[in-house]
Amino acid sequence: MGARHGLRVDAVLVQAVIAGALSFAHLHDLAAAAGQDGWKAWAYPVSVDLLLVAAWRRLRSEGPSRLAWCWFLVALFASLGANVATAGFLDLTDPPALLRLGVAGWPAVAFLGGTLLAHSAAAEPQPLPQAPVAETSDAEQPASDALRPPAMEAMPEPDVVPALATDHAASAPDPAPAAAPLVPAVLLDHARKVADEHHARTGAPIDPDTLRSRLGVPPHLADAIAAHLA
Repeated sequence: MGARHGLRVDAVLVQAVIAGALSFAHLHDLAAAAGQDGWKAWAYPVSVDLLLVAAWRRLRSEGPSRLAWCWFLVALFASLGANVATAGFLDLTDPPALLRLGVAGWPAVAFLGGTLLAHSAAAEPQPLPQAPVAETSDAEQPASDALRPPAMEAMPEPDVVPALATDHAASAPDPAPAAAPLVPAVLLDHARKVADEHHARTGAPIDPDTLRSRLGVPPHLADAIAAHLA
């Protein structure tokens, strides 16, 4: 029986959607009360929330920075101020001039913050300077080098040494010749059959080169087999 997949409702996600919708509505009402009507009143909450999200993403991806914290607090103050202002602390039918000024100047502030967050790169760490290497002069040699005895000069060998070596080389016996390779009996029998077949076909005894090519053996082994067949 297959598993049933259902839509799981996350309480935190529902709470975030509700809070975002309320904040969005408060920002819209405040912008509309400050004289921004039509689509402009709906664009203000989008601008504030996007700036807040951009600053938060910058903090999460690149770590804490003054730029990201500054614009995060600016967007948070704008959102929180709109929520508080629509709670009855201000007369939205006759908003003060300072509120109208803040709402009218918000697009330029949000544009500046979004541009700085999007195009300012994080400061790269500067490479650490290399430690200076102290140059050692000839006078500051290690003590071990100073206490090391001077190398002894090679003493010339007497003339008798080459003479003795020459006499010894002359009196040395010649090296013994290399032993002939051992031919297995099976290979020798097969070689006899090949030699007999060659002699019956050509009327002449088989030569070492032909024997080597027919048997597929190295030259020295072919010579040894030919010596056994002779």
